[in-house]
Amino acid sequence: QVQLVESGGGLVQAGGSLRLSCAASGRTVSTSGMAWFRQAPGKEREFVALISVKHDFTTYADSVKGRFTISGDGAKNTVYLQMSSLKPEDTALYLCASNDLLTRLPGTYRYWGQGTQVTVSS
Repeated sequence: QVQLVESGGGLVQAGGSLRLSCAASGRTVSTSGMAWFRQAPGKEREFVALISVKHDFTTYADSVKGRFTISGDGAKNTVYLQMSSLKPEDTALYLCASNDLLTRLPGTYRYWGQGTQVTVSS
């Protein structure tokens, strides 16, 4: 059974930083595509970042490039999202997802966590 458990969300002021974690079981972070998405109230689920540790590959949404960094720890089977220079528009529920394909499309992901809320105040 696959489980993805996110943590690390919270309330932060604009310009601040947070680090999100996604602990995986039933999936191997070092060989799977691992991604972060986010969803704000009334909006569609949006791609944030993707990593393939196996292929040494990362990609980011333009809106977060240069501010967010995705990384993976095979020993802990955990993926991280380091978020800096946060803006109020980054406020959303952040969800971890896993897939065999490296894609930005949320509809193609089979495995999802429950999410962790990030709120950025102005």
